[in-house]
Amino acid sequence: MRELQKIKVLEKANKFVLEIYQVTKDFPKEELWGITNQIRRASVSIPNNIAKMLNAEMLKC
Repeated sequence: MRELQKIKVLEKANKFVLEIYQVTKDFPKEELWGITNQIRRASVSIPNNIAKMLNAEMLKC
């Protein structure tokens, strides 16, 4: 059961990234390499970190 919850968290994190990209596409073009890029990279790091944690837990078993 815990594994299913972890997968659901990862799915939600991936949906969050898609939402962030959707929202930031309307940011001013001059901000593309500024705050827009920073927000996008930060959002992508969330599911990446979750996936790393899940992988580390699986390797322990």
